[in-house]
Amino acid sequence: MNKNYYAVIMAGGVGSRFWPLSTQQLPKQFHDMLGTGNTLIQQTFNRFESLIPSENILIATHKKYKNLVQKQLPKVTTKQLLLEPAMRNTAPCILYSALKIYNENPNGIMIVAPSDHWIDDETTFLRNVQTSFDFCAKKDTLITLGIQPSSPNTGYGYIQFKHSENTIKEATNFTEKPNLETAKQFIKEGNYLWNAGIFVWTVKSILKAFKTNLPEMFSLFEKGNVYYNTASEENFMEENYASSENISIDFGILEKATNVHVLPVNFGWNDLGTWGSLYNKLNKDTNKNATVSGNVIYRDSKNNIIRTQSSKRVVIQGLKDYIVIEKEDVLLICPMNQEQEIKQITSVVKSEFGDEFV
Repeated sequence: MNKNYYAVIMAGGVGSRFWPLSTQQLPKQFHDMLGTGNTLIQQTFNRFESLIPSENILIATHKKYKNLVQKQLPKVTTKQLLLEPAMRNTAPCILYSALKIYNENPNGIMIVAPSDHWIDDETTFLRNVQTSFDFCAKKDTLITLGIQPSSPNTGYGYIQFKHSENTIKEATNFTEKPNLETAKQFIKEGNYLWNAGIFVWTVKSILKAFKTNLPEMFSLFEKGNVYYNTASEENFMEENYASSENISIDFGILEKATNVHVLPVNFGWNDLGTWGSLYNKLNKDTNKNATVSGNVIYRDSKNNIIRTQSSKRVVIQGLKDYIVIEKEDVLLICPMNQEQEIKQITSVVKSEFGDEFV
């Protein structure tokens, strides 16, 4: 196994669209969302272990989830944890991880991936990652994995690429979540891919990109070079991390850099961003009802997703296209086509019922 290979699993999000299951105390990446026996972060870690030494798999998360990570991933040592003292976007997290790796191994090649995505074909995924590693080892480039779109989805960003016979294409444009007409046009043109938020590059290439495009952030984090991978690393982050700009890697680096490439991939990807996306991955009965847990009787009901306590007996009568989620003393009933409202609902719940329920 190549000692120069690293993975950074981003596990700091709250997953508020999966409320009431996902909360600030126990976000979705720490849940077994699909009933596989492993939580999403465990699945992601296990996936990378097939290609990357386990000691080279780093977990970037908020400091309040340290114990959760260590409980669910007992192989992970404190040295492998990047504990964020403040909620920031992906650029600060990635710069921190790149500098940490560089100070251990300047020849490191890293993949950055979310902790809460689902991948059907892990063999193809790992083959795509290997292809990207090989390409980056020979070329100063920044690679993103682009998902072959199956529909004009307006919930994802899109990457435009230049047509060529090469396996890895030159990326020419990034578009944040377009409207439906624009998304349909992208699909028609045939050279657009969904942005999965999975990136591959050498630590040297990404640090060069930060120094060029986000110089203030680079300067702030570079001061920690004497502390990375030591007992003083956490204190340095406590004192400096919150001062970093709150910006995504897409806006801060990829939309500005001139050496971005994309690898078109198709390994059965799902970002599991909403209850509806989870519904699409679950087994269903003949009326397209999906039961996550609980013992449910459906009568004249179809296209529903029901999740209750495992011992709960439930009867659903005359319900169509609904999300019904019960967690201890919280119950959510929401039309499937209004699932994007759930994030706003949590704000109301926080105001009316208190922080402990979100």
